[in-house]
Amino acid sequence: MISEDSTVVLDPLAQEYQKKLLTVILNKPIGYVSGQPEKNYRPAISLVTRNNRYRTDNESGDAITHWPIKGLAPAGRLDIDSSGLLVLTQDGRIAKHLISPQSEIEKEYLVRVDRQVQKHQVDRLSFGLKLDNRALAKAKVELLDDNYFRMVLTEGRKRQIRRMCESVGLAVTGLKRVRIGNVRLGPLPVGKWRLLNHHESF
Repeated sequence: MISEDSTVVLDPLAQEYQKKLLTVILNKPIGYVSGQPEKNYRPAISLVTRNNRYRTDNESGDAITHWPIKGLAPAGRLDIDSSGLLVLTQDGRIAKHLISPQSEIEKEYLVRVDRQVQKHQVDRLSFGLKLDNRALAKAKVELLDDNYFRMVLTEGRKRQIRRMCESVGLAVTGLKRVRIGNVRLGPLPVGKWRLLNHHESF
């Protein structure tokens, strides 16, 4: 317990330690699991190698001194048959920020389905659906083509988008995550990774 007029200062050594924690942005290909390895499938973290790194113009110096990078854990999941932005981090604060049940960070996806999407389906995807007898939070859905749309969620239930689409008569044929909060996938090639830049935050 501390009083209201107290000043709390983080130890300089702790500050230096936090600065050294790495966060990686990976463009996960289809066929890789985001978390624990499964039989006959490779974990996404196996792509985080020295030769598989994608450097950006905004990087300042090289914070990586030891290979392989240890202690990286996925902050959230991305289904084995989905691709796109996956965050792996050594920083528990970032992981908690992204995967906490109370988190309302936006996650943006590009979704392709097996048939033309109707307006009533867009409306239902946006609001009013339930999964596992629990109401879903509002989603933002923008139709980009007959069978292609952008969806923004603030929650992440298991296989949520696929199950939402199934409930309105659509089957997902392609699913890619392109943004989490303020961090975008951008030009990062499939299967490549980069460091979270100093100017970026979720």
